[in-house]
Amino acid sequence: MGVEFERKASKLINSEGWVAILANLILFFLKYWAGIVSGSLALIADAWHTLSDSISSVILLIGNRYTRKPADKGHPFGHGRSELITSILIGSILGFVAFFFALEGYDKLHSHEGSNYGTIALAVTIISILTKEALAQYAFFVGRKTKSNSVIADGWHHRSDAFSSVIVLVGIFVGKYFWWIDGALSIAVALLILYSGFKIIADSASVILGERPDPATIESVKKIVNRLGIDGMAPHHFHIHNYVMHHELTFHVRLPNEMSIEQAHRIVSNIESVILNELGIDATIHIEPFITDKNCKHID
Repeated sequence: MGVEFERKASKLINSEGWVAILANLILFFLKYWAGIVSGSLALIADAWHTLSDSISSVILLIGNRYTRKPADKGHPFGHGRSELITSILIGSILGFVAFFFALEGYDKLHSHEGSNYGTIALAVTIISILTKEALAQYAFFVGRKTKSNSVIADGWHHRSDAFSSVIVLVGIFVGKYFWWIDGALSIAVALLILYSGFKIIADSASVILGERPDPATIESVKKIVNRLGIDGMAPHHFHIHNYVMHHELTFHVRLPNEMSIEQAHRIVSNIESVILNELGIDATIHIEPFITDKNCKHID
């Protein structure tokens, strides 16, 4: 990824973060006020969920600043994976919020406590749904443009809040018929928040643990090898290391036993250069002979 791309990506991510913080703070106060007026725990839970979005956006801004730091002596592959840590922190915040409101919802059901929704709660909930879905769409757009997992995670955080508001909206319409609806909805919102947090953590942890190369990437690399190499190179044994801001790819190729080291080096260096230019991936190629010594173990 070039310097210009990094600069534009950082600017877009910062813009998304600040817009989300401002919108979420306004929504938090509106929802909390409406929850107090109506006596709705589900709406208050939804308000705190919205505030957690602001916290996650602050973490996102801090993580973005650190993620974009260039490689140094202690971190030769850069600081890109700090974005994954940021995503895990966002997911953990969601899990904490979910636990708190599930517990509160249970207490409300246990005490047989109902709620009286009104016009204010209805209006604030509709505003929340529309605003949060708009923020989610904006985050997804920025995430795709910047190739940022943490921004996409922030988008899912916004969307989970929109979904929880939809659940509250349903409760507003049917709450007058069932005393237990608010407590039940609080637990339902908590479970939705928990799922969102789990998905964010699982996706980020998967990258940290290491994943198989994408089949489309492997196919693109094979086409480059076939275009620039010689017959029979048979690229195989692919491994990719995702450092978020860049990717390191290693794989094996076969070359004739009689080929000189200089010739082999020239071929694989050319392939590595084209992979970097066309796919944005730093490749390291291991060379094997066409015929392997029978006394050597060969594992593909």
